[in-house]
Amino acid sequence: MKKTLIITSLLAVATLNVPTASADDISMRVCEYVSVNDKTRLRSFLKNKKLKVRTIFDKVQCNGKNLLIFAAEHKSLDTGEFLIGKLPKKTVKANLADIAKLSAHLAEDAKERIE
Repeated sequence: MKKTLIITSLLAVATLNVPTASADDISMRVCEYVSVNDKTRLRSFLKNKKLKVRTIFDKVQCNGKNLLIFAAEHKSLDTGEFLIGKLPKKTVKANLADIAKLSAHLAEDAKERIE
């Protein structure tokens, strides 16, 4: 009797402490890594969460802007190049004009990606 009571109480406690990752936490973390130009941590985070840039690009907004524009605005060249390399050419082409206004380096990288 004691054994079953202990086991059930341990299971109950274990289920209460299950950490959950909400979409807000994920987008906040991605935006943080892009703003500080930390490509390594961004890649590691996406890999740990089993996410791809292509799948989160349309869903994640940083200060009301998409990830490419946000990277260009914050002069995050490494993460911007990483994003450009992972996104479809069509998406990069659609954002090229806005990227060019904010970062000449990323605009050149985007033009190379489109060609």
